[in-house]
Order: sequence, then structure tokens, then C-alpha cells
Amino acid sequence: MRLRDPMPELEGAEKWFNSRPMSRKDLIGEKPTLIHFWSVSCGTCKTAMPKVNDFRDEYKRELNVITVHMPRSEQDKDLNEIKSVAREHDISQPIFVDNERKLTDAFKNRYVPAYYVFDSDGKLRHYQSGGGGMNMLRKRVNRVLGKSGK
Repeated sequence: MRLRDPMPELEGAEKWFNSRPMSRKDLIGEKPTLIHFWSVSCGTCKTAMPKVNDFRDEYKRELNVITVHMPRSEQDKDLNEIKSVAREHDISQPIFVDNERKLTDAFKNRYVPAYYVFDSDGKLRHYQSGGGGMNMLRKRVNRVLGKSGK
């Protein structure tokens, strides 16, 4: 995806955990949205998850946070394992289980963890991948929220 591209439709989930199925229109209009890609077989994802959860909790009134489970192998497609790892790592936000990689392909995403920040109009404003960089993510979210100095 490129900056200012529209958020793809949230289609193709094998399952949603922690939420009813959501659509693009559920996320556009009121608040910006962070879409976070992760995988059960990704050690970096698991290490970064407490920071992602702190971020989710800090911005819960100002930001939609959705996670997308992107399998990296056939073993990553086990729904019970995804649910277990999500519970173990306190992933309480909605989880789009992308076992067919339909949303992953729509995003042209190749990495986990990966973070996409969309403004309230559904336009991509920031993308980053890797386990670090929460300070940069915070700066970009604050910019989209119209906050300065944080």
C-alpha cells in the first residue's frame, strides 16, 4: 500500500475473535484506525505484544485497533492455537483471522509485525514493520489525531 491509499475492505476472514465481523465502514468516520498484523509463529510479534497492548489501552477512546493474524505457514492456521496465543498475550482487540491471506494480499503486506495507521477518512497515513519503533508509531498516531508535542 502507498500513503493516502484507501483502507481495503475487511473481507475474507476465516473467523473473527473478540468481535463480530467488521467492515471498512465500521472503522471510517469517527476515529482513526490502527491495523496490526501478527502471527503465532512470530517471536518478535510476541515480544512486541505488551507494547502494542499498552498502546491499545492508552488510545482506546481515540483510536480503533484491529489485529490481523497472518499465517506464515500451514501450522499457523490452527484456530485453537491462534485463540490460545491471543489469550496468553492479552490480545483483547478484534482479531481478523486471515488464513487465506486475502486481507494480507489486499494490503500487499509481507511482514509481521506490521502496523498501518489510517485517518478517520480511511486513508493510509503511516506504515511500519518490525518489533521496535513504538515511539515512531506514537508520533504518527498523534499527528493523525491532531496532537502535538507527544
